[in-house]
Amino acid sequence: MSKELAEHLKYFAELGVAGVSRDPAWRRRVDAADGDAARASAPTTTEVLPSDDGAPAGAIVAAVTADAPALPADQALAALRIEIGPQCLRCKLCELGRSQVVFGVGNPKAPLMFVGEAPGEDEDKKGEPFVGRAGQLLTKIIEAISLTREQVYIANVIKCRPPGNRNPEPDEVAACEPFLFRQIEIIRPRVIVALGKFAAQCLLRSSEPITRLRGREFEFHGATLIPTFHPAYLLRNPPAKREVWEDMKKVRALLVADQRP
Repeated sequence: MSKELAEHLKYFAELGVAGVSRDPAWRRRVDAADGDAARASAPTTTEVLPSDDGAPAGAIVAAVTADAPALPADQALAALRIEIGPQCLRCKLCELGRSQVVFGVGNPKAPLMFVGEAPGEDEDKKGEPFVGRAGQLLTKIIEAISLTREQVYIANVIKCRPPGNRNPEPDEVAACEPFLFRQIEIIRPRVIVALGKFAAQCLLRSSEPITRLRGREFEFHGATLIPTFHPAYLLRNPPAKREVWEDMKKVRALLVADQRP
């Protein structure tokens, strides 16, 4: 335990964290009623990028969820998982070595959602997103703003591992991203963090590099979307942790603001 604590403290020091807030107000999960009211009254503070056909990216989410039943979030996610199935056959990844569908994990009513690219080898084996080295770093990033993995929701654009961890291809994205959009619609997070270029470009319908997207905030279907570097990139480029910490401070500030009366 002491070794793990020392590692966490070292990581926070690398980020430039000088202390930890003891104020519990922003840590509390917004309940459904308060969350709905806060989202309804929240001002639009961010950029809106169009999709390829000219419609805002958020409209795509609404289009694919228009017929979704009004179930509680946990039941709606369970129904969506069943709809996808444990061995989805909707794209060619089912024939390219994946072991199982990696659906998503976390709090069905999470105010904060992380979206990555696709499962890797460790995730493919366990059936849970972000459990390898990059996932361990993501856990530390979450803990740096005094939250836990259980309090947020974590998912990927693609639910199956591409061979050799290559980038997902357009037909694979087309088959799978509607399920991510439905997860977002069900969970209704206050903030979405897009981890890395692929997730950010997919959600924002943008071709801009992550170096130009991060540091900005975007409106995405009632949530504020914040692009940042992928944890795997941070493993290769540790100095970039400070930029991610700046992004996470914005996330924390948005969550705090959302819970003020």
